[in-house]
Amino acid sequence: MTRPLPRLVVAPNGARRGKADHPSLPITLRETIETALACQNAGADGLHLHIRDEDGRHSLDIERYRAAITSIKAAAPDLYLQITSEAAGRYGADAQRAMIRALKPASVSVALREMLTDEAKTDEVRAFYHWAAQQGVAIQHIVYTPEELHWFLASVTQGIVPDKDHQLQLVLGSYDGDTPPRPGDLDAYLEVMGAGGGDLNFDWMVCAFGSAETACLAYAARCGGKVRVGFENSLWNANGSLAKDNAERVAEVRAAIGAVTQTLSPCER
Repeated sequence: MTRPLPRLVVAPNGARRGKADHPSLPITLRETIETALACQNAGADGLHLHIRDEDGRHSLDIERYRAAITSIKAAAPDLYLQITSEAAGRYGADAQRAMIRALKPASVSVALREMLTDEAKTDEVRAFYHWAAQQGVAIQHIVYTPEELHWFLASVTQGIVPDKDHQLQLVLGSYDGDTPPRPGDLDAYLEVMGAGGGDLNFDWMVCAFGSAETACLAYAARCGGKVRVGFENSLWNANGSLAKDNAERVAEVRAAIGAVTQTLSPCER
């Protein structure tokens, strides 16, 4: 049985930001472990892991990942650990799938739009998702818009993505920040899940960009969702100030979601 997503995951670095964006953003494995422990002490239940190469760039290197997973599990054995398969402009779908097949991680985030880029490879993509289900690799499907959620549900109906129980990462906003997210942006996703989910079961989580991150995640918690916080998506506290570090963001969001009553309905508009 797939382990449920934790209530609060920290994503401390992502694939794009570096020390120039924030001096406390972790790049090295040692920094990532120190950050993971600090965030766990601040209330994080899980870590969304990105690794970097020797030049600090986003990497899907199998041996680097294997070493990072081993070290983090040793340092924080109770912390839920999820790796990323993000392309970030460096990797194609074949490389992403090869990494996951080699590592067989307990949990990995995967974007359907990065996997199914070529209709001619639909059978190959279907084989990958079915392999993951058979191997017990829990995939959290990253969904960037409500329209993509419709596409994901269609892929389940078509048998490309198997099973009835699915983990989702719902994204509010984007890196460009042209349209800052609002808590109510989640409603469109919830409507799609309610109308098109049928007999499917969703274990869903929300991440949000910018200073609206805390408000969006508190709203998601009130609606019955789980949350992901951290410098991958936002460097800012709810009052617009630059956060000291990832642990400060975890602490603020932990307090915010603890202040709301988790219920599927109604959500507080």
